[in-house]
Amino acid sequence: MKILALLLSLSILVVTHELGHLGFAKLFHTRVRRFYLFFNWKFSLFKAKKFDGKWHFLFFNAQTPASWEEENLREEDKDNTLWGIGWIPLGGYCDIAGMIDETKSADDLASEPQPWEYRSKPAWQRLCIISGGVLVNFISALVIYAGIFAHWGSDELPLRNATLGYEYHRILLDEGFRQGDIIFSIDGREMYDFAEAQQALLLDNPGEVVVRRGDSLVSIGLSGSLLERVSAEQPRQLMAVRVPFVVKDFVAGSAAKASGMQPGDSVVSVNGKPMAAFSDISAELAASAGDSIAIGFYRGGVYDSVSLLLPAEGKLGVQLVSEPGALFEVRHIDYTLLQAIPAGIKHGWGTMVTYVSSLKILFTRNGAQNLGGFGTLGSLFPTTWDWYQFWSITAFLALILAFMNVIPIPGLDGGHILFTLWEMVTRRKPSDKFLTYAQNVGMILLLMLLVIANGNDIWRAVRGMF
Repeated sequence: MKILALLLSLSILVVTHELGHLGFAKLFHTRVRRFYLFFNWKFSLFKAKKFDGKWHFLFFNAQTPASWEEENLREEDKDNTLWGIGWIPLGGYCDIAGMIDETKSADDLASEPQPWEYRSKPAWQRLCIISGGVLVNFISALVIYAGIFAHWGSDELPLRNATLGYEYHRILLDEGFRQGDIIFSIDGREMYDFAEAQQALLLDNPGEVVVRRGDSLVSIGLSGSLLERVSAEQPRQLMAVRVPFVVKDFVAGSAAKASGMQPGDSVVSVNGKPMAAFSDISAELAASAGDSIAIGFYRGGVYDSVSLLLPAEGKLGVQLVSEPGALFEVRHIDYTLLQAIPAGIKHGWGTMVTYVSSLKILFTRNGAQNLGGFGTLGSLFPTTWDWYQFWSITAFLALILAFMNVIPIPGLDGGHILFTLWEMVTRRKPSDKFLTYAQNVGMILLLMLLVIANGNDIWRAVRGMF
């Protein structure tokens, strides 16, 4: 399911990105020869092109017929684009006539520029064409976020409403945190939002955190090495909500059901030891595997207990309530369409700022180890289909794609943007040969990054980190 979700998400992002280029190209009467979802090295799953007044289709094709080529078409059909689907699901492309990119070099261009070619257009039009993909990806993310708010609304768990506190990674435990602590302030700034607190811990290099521990407020002085340790150890998350052990249902052969427990029971002790968090209870059960144990719980506000023989796997055989709204006091906000639009824009911009800020981890000593490829992207999606999660992750990936594409590396849109801006400022256009060399260097660099990122994913899989 993760693979299917990733492919669908990337397909949406690639198509919208390339449509951004195509839209501006058509606006400025620039010919787009081919538009492809996925790469079509040696072979295409599908091709379509309109000429002679009707659409023509090819399936599982390796060689485009000569009758489809521009030189053999009527004048009114020469601007029509060939639409295709390749077989290598690593992206896609928009083949814009007269533009040096991954599809062609200076040697592939005609000696004389044509008025319908990219290179013949004014610099400001070329800047619009090359920026179109990034612009559409960014707008797509904002539209998706607005749609999410309009359809589902938003559920927010205020930081202090997690009544059992939080689970902390050993990195934070080494700094002086304890399981169950609730963050109150960081460097004197009060914290109310989970994501804000985690971002401040990781990116702001704080010196002091005040937490509620039991009935007291405790000050924790930090070492200043959090970012380095996170970069080296690559934890999935620094902190997570401690959730109660509330029974939702039972699996076949459940020992808990046989003992008389019911859905809605909230476990608060094992063998007389008070504990309410799932992590503590599951650890205690694992340590008591195969033994007779006593389980204390509340049912409808009334305390009760049962004794049972715990199976060898150390589990009660229950499914737990996982919806935050059923466990904590969650703030739900419904939006009208008009309210959802500014909320989506605000959330999208905030998410982009947070993502860009987090990239500083790449510049630490172990930064290269934090690069991730397709395995990392796939791990973002849940194992079961969830439309809310799918669209949320797709919007996030759209922001990542938009930002990554403006990095000024030849081969990315950012490289083309850089050279075009240079031309606009200096009034000197880089030569086609220079652009070809730059494109080749950029593609080599991007290939190296792709190998490193996916190599990291393979290593993470070997280490069981996915």
